[in-house]
Amino acid sequence: DWGRLKTPSDSVRSRTALEATPSGHLAFLVTQFGKPFTSNGFGNWFRDRCNEAGLPHCSAHGLRKAGATIAAENGASEHQLMAIYGWESPKQAAVYTRKANRKKLAASAMHLLVAEQTEDENVPLSSRNSASGTNQDNKS
Repeated sequence: DWGRLKTPSDSVRSRTALEATPSGHLAFLVTQFGKPFTSNGFGNWFRDRCNEAGLPHCSAHGLRKAGATIAAENGASEHQLMAIYGWESPKQAAVYTRKANRKKLAASAMHLLVAEQTEDENVPLSSRNSASGTNQDNKS
């Protein structure tokens, strides 16, 4: 049933790939030498895989940013984002929670831009205005 959420163990192909992965390491994606990637090394490796897949606009950083955005928009706190992404300070997480909060506030306030008109009424002119509505103050 393709309508339900898939996990890696749900497909034979995924299970085969996981079983072929060397175990005993904390990292499951390793270099050709069996060592964990450096941050830059992983970014370069991921870039190459994206290019091979015909996705030159994608990157590891972009994927990470998209994940943080989705998590924040779904209500993740700064400390939850810190735990997920390994950030030491709430400063980076605040970038995502601030944007998510701003987006939610804007969406909830859009109806305030157009107040419902409940009745037709004339607005009286200021006593300083002529019948045409032009301000009659003399500024010299």
